[in-house]
Amino acid sequence: MANDFDAIWLGADFATMAPQADAAPFGAIKDGALAEKQGRIAWIGPAKDLPRQHIGAHTQIHEIGGGWVTPGLVDCHTHLVYAGSRAYEFELRLQGASYEEISRAGGGIRSTVAATRAASEDILLEQSGKRLRALIAEGITALEIKSGYGLNLADELKCLRVARRLGQSHPVQIRTTLLAAHAVPPEFAQDADGYIDLVCDSIIPAAAQAGLADAVDAFCENIAFSPAQTRRVFEAARRHGLPVKLHAEQLSDQGGAALAASFGALSADHLEYLSEDGVAAMAKSGTVAVLLPGAFYALRETRLPPIAALRQHGVPMAISTDCNPGTSPVTSILLMLNMACTLFRLTPEEALAGATIHAARALGLADSCGSLAVGKRADLAFWDIDRPAALAYGIGYNPLKKVHFATI
Repeated sequence: MANDFDAIWLGADFATMAPQADAAPFGAIKDGALAEKQGRIAWIGPAKDLPRQHIGAHTQIHEIGGGWVTPGLVDCHTHLVYAGSRAYEFELRLQGASYEEISRAGGGIRSTVAATRAASEDILLEQSGKRLRALIAEGITALEIKSGYGLNLADELKCLRVARRLGQSHPVQIRTTLLAAHAVPPEFAQDADGYIDLVCDSIIPAAAQAGLADAVDAFCENIAFSPAQTRRVFEAARRHGLPVKLHAEQLSDQGGAALAASFGALSADHLEYLSEDGVAAMAKSGTVAVLLPGAFYALRETRLPPIAALRQHGVPMAISTDCNPGTSPVTSILLMLNMACTLFRLTPEEALAGATIHAARALGLADSCGSLAVGKRADLAFWDIDRPAALAYGIGYNPLKKVHFATI
């Protein structure tokens, strides 16, 4: 029958991560059931209330066998497409070199740029696919992939094409972000403004025309681009109908988060040096704060993001791997949940919301994923755990039983 459910999942507890004020912690539904129709959630609630009239002869019944079901996890900040390794810089940092010193000496982002430019699309696809599959193995069903290791027209577009190809060869949702304003490339070493001209006049228009970018990002920092240069990038993005995001206040307070908020940015990310004014601006614009404990840990930072102020102002906090070769070589979202709790003192519920509903919002996907609610994609993660907090509790253990990807 036309109104029959395609599939029903029952025999487990559900952490819906639905944001209703009166919801139980984690939006929990004990002994729940979820019905799927054409790849979307058609009904969710206690199993005893399941509408039997929509169970037909062709409805598939799936007995989960205990544990918990969450929305598929969302990794909203990754630099997944790159070539090469920066293990040598890891050694330098252990010897006392700072991120800024390594960058100014020609390492850091520039070394990855050289390796990425030299790699073919197929090699980038092969290497990046390994990292993507590691993320999927921990329940990721949607993620962002940034460019930013090409730093010229041809290689930025190459990286975005690889990201799109990963979305075609794997069942995850992928949002691509153009991060051409990631660093000043060597050929513009003494002319950062000239490079921003190239980004605004050539790279952004080409990426937009080719349909390769879903958003535009920049690195606003004293070792990267100034607020004035970042504003130019955002204005170019706006001219081409692309939303913006920003690497902001990671190493110093440049006022980047407030600038991003003034453009209605989807997110501002890192934020260790975020000021009270920046927090207030983000709250007013609805910009998500993306916290990146992997980079905080790898760089041995000591200044925490202003968690209390973000809570006080009601700024949604997302959590992400920041998967990249230099400052967060991480492919474990579960480890990031733990670090968000142990390093940043988030609660397990805040951490899981950071990798579901708030991460989806940071990608402009809150209407389609990030929580278990009627109308959203039936992307489901099944866990062998006794309570949702266990996802942030474990270190080095993956309790994922399986992932169900919606077919839409």
